[in-house]
Amino acid sequence: MIRTLRILLLAAAAFAAAACSSDGRNPRPVRSVILVASDGLSADVVRRNPGAFPHIEALMARGTSTLEARSVLPSSSAVNWATLLMGAGPEMHGYTEWGSRTPEVEPIATGDYGIFPGIFGEVRRQLPDAVTGVFYSWDGIGYLYEQQAVDENFSADEDDDAVCREACRFIAERQPALAFVYFAEPDHTGHTYGWESPEYTDMCRKIDSLVGCVVACVDASMDPARTAIVFTADHGGIGTGHGGKTMAEMQVPYAVVGPGIEAGTTIPHEVMKYDNAPTIAWLLGLDAPDVWRGKNILR
Repeated sequence: MIRTLRILLLAAAAFAAAACSSDGRNPRPVRSVILVASDGLSADVVRRNPGAFPHIEALMARGTSTLEARSVLPSSSAVNWATLLMGAGPEMHGYTEWGSRTPEVEPIATGDYGIFPGIFGEVRRQLPDAVTGVFYSWDGIGYLYEQQAVDENFSADEDDDAVCREACRFIAERQPALAFVYFAEPDHTGHTYGWESPEYTDMCRKIDSLVGCVVACVDASMDPARTAIVFTADHGGIGTGHGGKTMAEMQVPYAVVGPGIEAGTTIPHEVMKYDNAPTIAWLLGLDAPDVWRGKNILR
């Protein structure tokens, strides 16, 4: 009788775990996600220069990744950063242009902070005691997320080194549930010299070193068994511009490292910008809002 009861209890526990997994929530969430991103770092530059970006390539080797993650259109900055943070495309969140500061299209929904619901608002709503931070070197980022929901907002005009320093300080001191570390380069260099230029490749190497600095801070300060790292970019480029429909402009790296993620694997399905917020929500064990249209890429 006791043995039968034990079997029934184990079966019930297994059923409950399966049910938890099947409803879309992560049954083994991490405590922290660190999102590191670079403006204008294309998939092509990584493809063309194997071994040139050891820190980005090391992240790809530590987790699952793709060089075919795709932007929404237009393949420009604000529209894609909004999409990356909001889990839906411009036709829903309303940010449609390179430098959007307010939605040009009425959002299909707004959250507690007056804009389309994004990942930082959801963390604050579902994990009210969580510590979060955003560190960026292009002021346009500040209009694309719920600043009031975030514990520390740091902006340094075109100073990626300062972003790295402050983000590392914050990570070490606060052990955040979610941090977004944004580097403005190599976008400016691409616009000045061209996305295929030696100067652009050199700036990508500089960004790679800063990515390595942030990853080293995470590895030194946070529990690897409870921490995930995401690396990506918003768009690539062609000539001295972007915004169009070529894969050179639209494709960027996307990599996820964390507990339970098989190292050295390729993400076997498509990855879009609006998949980022649902993936972070899943990693943290959150429910994705119904209004989001992206998918968890770790499904």
